[in-house]
Amino acid sequence: MATALVATGAVLAVVASAASASLIYNNQPKPLPKNLASIGFEATSTSEFGGQVEFAGTARISPTVQVTMSSWACQNLEGGANCKSEAKSSFEWPITLNVYAVGAEDEPGALITSSTKTFAIPYRPSANKKCAANEEGVVGYGPECFHGKAFKITFPLEGVTLPGKAIVSVAYNTSHHGYAPTGGPNLGQDSLNLALTEPSEGALTVGADPLPEDVYVNSTWSGMYGSKGTVGQFTLTNEWEGLQPTYKIRAKSH
Repeated sequence: MATALVATGAVLAVVASAASASLIYNNQPKPLPKNLASIGFEATSTSEFGGQVEFAGTARISPTVQVTMSSWACQNLEGGANCKSEAKSSFEWPITLNVYAVGAEDEPGALITSSTKTFAIPYRPSANKKCAANEEGVVGYGPECFHGKAFKITFPLEGVTLPGKAIVSVAYNTSHHGYAPTGGPNLGQDSLNLALTEPSEGALTVGADPLPEDVYVNSTWSGMYGSKGTVGQFTLTNEWEGLQPTYKIRAKSH
C-alpha cells in the first residue's frame, strides 16, 4: 500500500511539473494542416535556418520547443506518379535545434544551447495519379494534392534559461549539404523540409516576431539571401515576406 502511494505521488508530481509549463511562443497553426509552405535543405543548399522570436510572460526555465517539419519523401524514393509509401512508414534522422542570443544589429550572438535528437520521419503518402505534377515533377497525394506531409518534432531543453528574445534555428544534414553532408545513401533526408508559416495569416497567437520579414540562414546558394547577409555563414537576411519557421514553445517559471 505504501509503495502504491509513493508511486501515485510521483505521478502527481510529474503531472504538476508538466502543468506548470506556460506557453510563451506559438505560431503553429491549429489545427495543423496536412502540409505547410516549407524549405528543403538539399534543394536550397542550406545547413541551418531560423527566426528571431520574442517570448510572452515571464516563464523562461527548461523550455520545450516543438518544431513543424514537412516530409516530401516517398518510401520507395521515387518521384512523380510512381511515389509509393506504406501507411505509417518512416525513417530515422538526426535534427539539431540551436538557440542563440540576439547580438549586435540583430545578428546571431552567443550560442545558448544546442540539442540534437534522432526522430522518426514519416514518409508522405503515395501519389494520387489524378493530381498534376508540379514544375519539379512531384505528384501530390490525397484529394488536395499536397506534396509534403506536415509533422511535429519536440526538443526538451532541461536546465536552459531563455532570455526575453532569442534566435531559434534548425540544422540537419542531407546527402550534399549541411554542416556534415552524409554523401548518401538517401533514406529520405534529401526530401526533408522545414515548415514555414506567415504571420499575416494569423498563425502567431503567443509572443512576437521582432523581425517578421527577416530570417537567419546558412546556405551556399545566394538565392537564399536578400540584400543583406553573407553567403556560407549563419547570418541575418531579409526579403522573406513574413515567412517564419513554426515553433510552439513552453517554459517553466521555477
